Amino acid sequence: MTRTGVRVALLSLVVATSAMARSAPSSAKKPERIFPYELKVSTLPNGLTVVRVPFHSPGLVAYYSVARVGSRNEVEPKHTGFAHFFEHMMFKGTAAHPEGSREKILAKGGFDDNAYTTDDFTTYHSYGPSSALKELVEVEADRFKNLSYSEPSFQTEAKAVLGEYHKNAARPELKLEETLLSTAFTKHTYQHTTLGFYDDIKAMPGYYEYSKEFFRRWYTPDNVVLVIVGDFDDAQLMGWIAKNYGDWKGHKADVKIPAEPSQGELCAATLPWEGPALPRLMLAWHTPAARLDTRDAAIQEVLAAYLVGPTSELHKELVLDRQLLESITSWYYPHRDPNLFTIDATLKDEKNREAALDRINKAIRDLVSNRVDGKRVEAIKSNARYGILMNLESPDDVAGQLAQFIGVYGDPMALEKHLQNIAMVKPQDLVQFARRYFIARNRTEISLVPVAAKKDGAAKEDAAKEGGAQ
Repeated sequence: MTRTGVRVALLSLVVATSAMARSAPSSAKKPERIFPYELKVSTLPNGLTVVRVPFHSPGLVAYYSVARVGSRNEVEPKHTGFAHFFEHMMFKGTAAHPEGSREKILAKGGFDDNAYTTDDFTTYHSYGPSSALKELVEVEADRFKNLSYSEPSFQTEAKAVLGEYHKNAARPELKLEETLLSTAFTKHTYQHTTLGFYDDIKAMPGYYEYSKEFFRRWYTPDNVVLVIVGDFDDAQLMGWIAKNYGDWKGHKADVKIPAEPSQGELCAATLPWEGPALPRLMLAWHTPAARLDTRDAAIQEVLAAYLVGPTSELHKELVLDRQLLESITSWYYPHRDPNLFTIDATLKDEKNREAALDRINKAIRDLVSNRVDGKRVEAIKSNARYGILMNLESPDDVAGQLAQFIGVYGDPMALEKHLQNIAMVKPQDLVQFARRYFIARNRTEISLVPVAAKKDGAAKEDAAKEGGAQ
């Protein structure tokens, strides 16, 4: 089973919600309720929040545990990648359920079981028959309270994580992301990927004692939210949860995340790529954190669809008509702290780079100059609303969406507020946002150039010089 969730793992969220956007509350009339299901929220005395959604799905239940710890929390030097690594360790068992026994219980009960890690949170999720829900609650509470593993087991898993890094590094996406983040960030922990810096991953086998401290810091009841959706008796479920989680103790750590200073000038980097790959062009701007009481995150999500979505002028011209690009998309998705709004263009050929860059720059200038299509903005908002509603077909769909928004915002009502905020985004919001943030000194440019393309370009340049000398 795959237990990793680097930035690529959340691209599904971006695709599903890139047309969706949030905006700040205003004096305008608040839109009607959009999320179609009843949400029940309770908090145990120890701080554990439990979100339940009764969902007509005879015999099925989705059970998500959202720990609000991700790679942003890795503040100690040389300890990056620990949130993702610890996701692996959470499957190593307890005294009551040694490694492998939990998986046997869930397999016997018929559950699918997995996990993923992001910059801002880690989610553990199971989906299966509600007839085995009691046993699921018991084993999940046990591992969150009583995780136990030996040093040899820890070291073995650390080597597995290093192997995972090597596997991901064989593709250009990881190295491209590493180059972008290390170029754009100088202080904040977003400067490394969820996998962490390579040297830190290699050193992980020596951090056994630190791993236990990491567990005590972040795997606490006041830093975890349970999201349970499906067919269950609510009173009975809450009784099981109170019994199994009620004695869980601990408080999340108070750790200061370093703030990223303002970028003072345009930053750029080139990534030569030895293996087979198409050239890439990435443009990124520092933008505000996702909050439910501002318009910033809403505007960025609308911008992602407006600038580079399938109905955008850039996609139509550069991908479909002129065929300069293989694809164009945005890596934007909400973050707890200020992050990046990114445009990622995959070129069909290195010779297309300048033309593609010129056209993207023109699209941004048009936006800054107040040339915005209001009808398209409204269409994007409408598509967002109906798109997400159509993607809530099963208990797992509903729990997955709720968990991702809770992970970022920490608010059980985040998805509903997100959708309501989308409805308040205006075309002029896009213009004002672009004028404030899409400026040269706030921009980072990354070029992935296949080595073969560089050699071909140099050879052509040399040939031209020789021809001119004759």
